[in-house]
Amino acid sequence: MDENSLSNLVINRAIKVHTILGPGLLESSYQECLFYELILAQLNVEKEKSLPLVYEAVKLECGYRIDLLVERKLIIEIKSVEAVNDVHLAQLLTYLKLSNCKLGLLLNFNVARMKEGIRRVVNNL
Repeated sequence: MDENSLSNLVINRAIKVHTILGPGLLESSYQECLFYELILAQLNVEKEKSLPLVYEAVKLECGYRIDLLVERKLIIEIKSVEAVNDVHLAQLLTYLKLSNCKLGLLLNFNVARMKEGIRRVVNNL
């Protein structure tokens, strides 16, 4: 499955989670429920995937963690904030660059309609 097909599937499952739970919960609640939905869809999903920073010849274990990594291709960054800002987008783009992934989804569940909380971020490698 390519990145776009994966992102469509993830978005549909995120909408389902949001419809059932609604806004206002902690990020960890949405992460666990979306993780469960993606496992049910028989996808390879890693939760809180460690992401080292490589600087020249030095590998730094800085404690960066990808919320969800789907099929080793798609990064999901989950938020439950009043508004997504530039630093959230920069964080996801940095994760994409460090992992050599092409596509990420920034999902903010603290919205009235989930469609309003979805941002696609593309890494132009």
